[in-house]
Formats: sequence, C-alpha cells, structure tokens
Amino acid sequence: MDLRSELLKSIWYGFTALDLEKSGKVSKSQLKVLSHNLCTVLSIPHDPVALEEHFRDDDDGPVSSQGYMPYLNKYILDKVEEGCFVKEQVDELCWTLTAKKNYKPAKDNKNVLPGKDAFHLWSLFNFLSEDKYPLVMVPDEVEYLLKKICMAMSVELNCVELEDFISQDAVRQNGFTVWSFLEMMNTGKITRGMGQEITSMAIEEVYREIVAEVLKEGYLWKKSQLRRNWKERWFTLRPITLDYYTSEDRKERQGSIALDGNCCVEVLSDRDGKRCMFCLKTLSKTYEMSASDTKQRQEWTAAIQTAIRLHTEGKTSLHKDLKLKRREQREQREKRQLAKEEEQQRFQALQEEKERKLAELELLKEAQRQAQALLEQDEMRRRQHHEEMQQALEVQLREAKESRATMQAEMVLKEEEAERQRKRIKELEEMQTSLEEALQQEIKARQDEEVFRYAQTGLLSEEEDKMKALMVLQEEQEEYILKTQREKQELRQEMENKSRALEEAQRQLEEVRANRYRVDQDVVAAQRKLRQASTNVKHWNVQMNRLMRPIGPGGRLRHTTPVSSLTIKNIHRKLRFDILSCLSAIYVKINVCYHQGGALSPASRSHPREIQVCV
Repeated sequence: MDLRSELLKSIWYGFTALDLEKSGKVSKSQLKVLSHNLCTVLSIPHDPVALEEHFRDDDDGPVSSQGYMPYLNKYILDKVEEGCFVKEQVDELCWTLTAKKNYKPAKDNKNVLPGKDAFHLWSLFNFLSEDKYPLVMVPDEVEYLLKKICMAMSVELNCVELEDFISQDAVRQNGFTVWSFLEMMNTGKITRGMGQEITSMAIEEVYREIVAEVLKEGYLWKKSQLRRNWKERWFTLRPITLDYYTSEDRKERQGSIALDGNCCVEVLSDRDGKRCMFCLKTLSKTYEMSASDTKQRQEWTAAIQTAIRLHTEGKTSLHKDLKLKRREQREQREKRQLAKEEEQQRFQALQEEKERKLAELELLKEAQRQAQALLEQDEMRRRQHHEEMQQALEVQLREAKESRATMQAEMVLKEEEAERQRKRIKELEEMQTSLEEALQQEIKARQDEEVFRYAQTGLLSEEEDKMKALMVLQEEQEEYILKTQREKQELRQEMENKSRALEEAQRQLEEVRANRYRVDQDVVAAQRKLRQASTNVKHWNVQMNRLMRPIGPGGRLRHTTPVSSLTIKNIHRKLRFDILSCLSAIYVKINVCYHQGGALSPASRSHPREIQVCV
C-alpha cells in the first residue's frame, strides 16, 4: 500500500462528509475549500483557478467523486513529495470533516472514547482496511487489532462479545465499517470496562506502533561520543532511523542514527559499571548503549535487526508487510477452502455415481430373479403339457412325435436363452467386482496421498529448522571471526606499544650512561682542581705566616720585600673565589646526575672526606 492509497482513504472520508444528501456529489464551493485545505496540509502550492478550468464544461451542478478524482490526482496527489508533510495532519483534517457528520456517540454512555482515541482508532481502521470503497475491514483484521489493544492493556480479548457482533447480518455480509467499529468500542464490552486512561494509553501505543511505524521505544543509557560519559535517553526506533530524545515527551531530539544494510548490532560484556550492554555499528561510528535488563536488551537488538532487515529487503514498513502477508494467508485459506469444497463435490458425485451403479445392479438382479421365475413357470407348463401329451400318446402318437420334436427344439432355444442370461449375470457380477476394486483402489490412493502430504509437510518443517540452525551457526561463526580479529588487532597494538616503550627506555638508559660518564669526568677534574687548590692554599698559608711573623728584639733584619695588607687581602680573595667555583661546579654536576636517575661513580665516591673538609 503506497502513499497515494493511504491519502485517498482519508480524502474519501472528507469527500463523503461533504455529501450531505448522500447523492455521491459535492458542490464546487465545498470542493474548493477541501482542495485548499489539502494543499495546505500537504505543503504544496494551491491553484484556485485550476478547479474552475478543470470543471469548466460541467456547470450543471455538483461534482461526483469520479469527476473529482482526475483533478485530485493531477493537481494535488501528483505534486505530493514524501517527507515534505506530516501524514497525521492530513488524517486530522479528514477526521474533523467526517466526525462532525458521522461520529455521534451517546452522551450518557460512560465508556465513550475521547476524541483523540476515536481519531487514533479511525486511523488504525484506515491502515488495516481493504483497498476498495466503501472502506470496510474484514473480521480477521478487526480481531488482530483488538488483540493488539488488549495485549497493550495486559488483558485477554473477549471473543464471545466479538463473535456476537460479527454474527450480525450487516457485519457478516458487508464487513466492518469504521462507525460500526467505533460503536462496538464505545460499548466497553471488548475492553472489559477498563479505565479510560489505560485504554487511551493502549490505543496510543498501538497507533504509534502500526500507523507511526514505531518498532520500539523506551529509555536506554547511551555513551557520549565526545565526553565518553553515560546519559539516559528516550529512544524511538523506526524502520529507517533510531532517534533519541531527552525525555519521553519527545520535544528535544538529541540525535538520529540512520539505519541501512551496513549497520549491525552486537552484544557487549559488562564494563564501566554498566550491564546489559550492546552496540550499534555504522560505517562511521559505533554507538554503545545499556538496557535495564537482559530481556530489554534482547528486545532492542531484535527490533534493530528487524529494522535493518526491512531496509535490506527494500521495505519501509513492518506492519504493511505483515498486512500483505495476512491478506495472502487469507487468500490461500480461501483457495484451500474452495479446493476442499470442490473435492467434496467430486467425492459426492462419485458417491452418487456409485449409488446409481448399485441401483442398476439391483435392477439387474431383479431382472435375473424375474427371468428365473419365468423359467420355473415354463418348466411347470412343460411338465403339465408333457403329462397331457403322455395321456394322449396312445391316441395321437404321430401328433405326439411331432409335438415332441417341436418341444425339443423349443427346449434347445430356451436353454440357449438361459445360457445367455447366465453369461449376462456373470458379466454383471464381474463388473460389480471390478467396480468395488476400483473404489478400493481410489480410497487407497487418497490415503496414500494424505500420507505423502503429511510426510512432505514434515520434511518442509525439518528443512526450515535446519535452515534456521544453519543461519544461527553462520552468525556465531561471523561473531567469532570478528572477535578473533579484534583480539588480534589489540595484541598487535599492545606489542607495538611495548616495543616503542622498550626503545624509549633503551634510549633513556644510553643518555643516562653518557651523562653519568660526563659527570664522572667532571668530578675527577673537580677533585684534581680541589687538590691543586688545597696545595696552593697550604703554600700561601706558609708564605703568609712567614711574611706576617714579627721581628723580635735583637733579631736580624732580613732583606725581604715588603708586602702590603691590600696585596694579602687580594690573595685571600682570589683563593676563596677559586675554591667556591670548584665546589659550585661539583655540586651542579652531582645534582644533575641525581636528577637524571644516575649514581656517582667509584671515582667520585673515593674522596668524600676531602670534599667535606674543603666545604
């Protein structure tokens, strides 16, 4: 059922609602208003002059539905583009027009459905109705819809009330109309007096599932792509997209995932404090989600796989496909019923033929009995005549001889006739036996045919089970191959990371060894400078002591060069500067060595006391 057929069903109700006199015609002014409203909700430009030009030659009065259809197809439906309008708005427009005229529930009835629920049931009726006008729904589809509603309310369908309603003459002959269906729902017998809130929720759920093409919806935890944190979102699954919202009122859509044949869903192990996890993989991204329990995870994965399968098979709606399958099943069931009736008629004809042949056989037996009776009578007459002839033998010898010859000839003829009768009876008996054998062979052939049918059905079911098992094994093999490839890639990545870390550690070790060697050389040079400086300090101390020694009384004055106090201070200053420079260099090298993770060499540790004394 394409988009045009769905729109025509709703528009048909709008057209018939404007036909107040039920004559099958509507005035042009009303058609203008209807056409303008249809163009508005279908988001196409409206041409008010096109209607006048189209019906310029028909100015006699109102326009019939057959006359309006060419204009509707050419100027409205041919311009409709799927996805550019909201189908529910078209249904609401047509429901508003037809409900004012046809939907008039009793005001004193407590079980009357609200207007929104009646509209949803009207939309469901249009979706499941047959593609012929006036629109009716077969009892099988009505039972299917009521079972869906009762299942949503967690109650069982009241089949007794449904059978009583179906058994009515008008429903049995013409099928369910939408108004008889709404009348049945307003009685409350089908819903068993459930509250209006529960009934409305159930109707809303079935409406979204069948008409709005929502395969499944509910809360799931989703892992963010950027921040990698978990957030709870309301997900809505349709055959081509998986949308998620902030909450179940569906006012703020946070994103949409397009589904195609390249998508796949996989079950994940529990991690990050989340359980019942699964992921949806597309060509560009992988979406990780978590359900509340294992049952919900299984339902979500099965629903997503169903949506991917529908896209792969080129189907846009699950329930349209199911409706077509139910219709094919009904047609096959009707064909089987017709074939069964024809077979019963053939069997009845064979039975009548058998009865007719049996009647003919009885007639032949009766004729045989009558011939036997005639033979007996003839025999009795011959005996009587023979006795009479014997009595008159002496008197009429010659006449007796002639009569005897005549009687003998007649007896030969009678015996031949009797022989022919016996042969005829024998042939009839053989014919009866052959007929009975043919009947037995036919019964046996029918029994063999039934056995073959049962065997063929068993083989088909066994083949289907094996095909399912094969598909399951193939899916498990594909999952195992994917898992092995992922583990192999992770091991390769881990080995590369460890190789890079080992190379980096070796390079750092070489750098530390080179630094330690340079530090050792610097420490040896510093020690050498310290020993030189210590020697210089001792030499200068001796010189200073000699120069600073006072001349005692009576001592001999040596001819020495006078040294000023300024020169001595300069010498002390220079010595202190050299010593501090050496010590600073040693401390810097030692600190660098320790910061780089190295250690002092044996050469640098050989004179710790000397370094401490100098400091």
